[in-house]
Amino acid sequence: MCCLTFKYMSVNKVILIGNVGKEPEIRYTDNHVAVAQFTLATTERGYTLQNGTQVPDRTEWHNIVLWRGLAEIVEKFVHKGDRLYIEGKIRTRSYDDQSGQRRYITEIVGDNMEMLTPKAGATSQNVVSQPVQNKPQAEEPPF
Repeated sequence: MCCLTFKYMSVNKVILIGNVGKEPEIRYTDNHVAVAQFTLATTERGYTLQNGTQVPDRTEWHNIVLWRGLAEIVEKFVHKGDRLYIEGKIRTRSYDDQSGQRRYITEIVGDNMEMLTPKAGATSQNVVSQPVQNKPQAEEPPF
């Protein structure tokens, strides 16, 4: 009998389907690398318990960061309210605010995106939803 050991294995994988919360912010690094940042809302639907208690919807807001080709596609085609499929990994970084207080931010660094919102005038022959991936390259530049 063979056993799998997970002693040295770790996984950092996130899959989200949600709606863009605000217009994406696009910027370019000094090396002309595109970076897109926006929020994505995911909502768990509410329900009613057997005793009649209402449990409301719960919305989570995720900070999304996309690099290079994905960021360029976001710049051209993604807008507030659009529905997206995002695959990526969780990253936490820190910075010091203006008062010198250490702040932490958790982001989803995406490496795959699919646009799920049908565009006006789209026909069944138009590709409305197409997966797009970042090509593996060196680690993303720091902010």
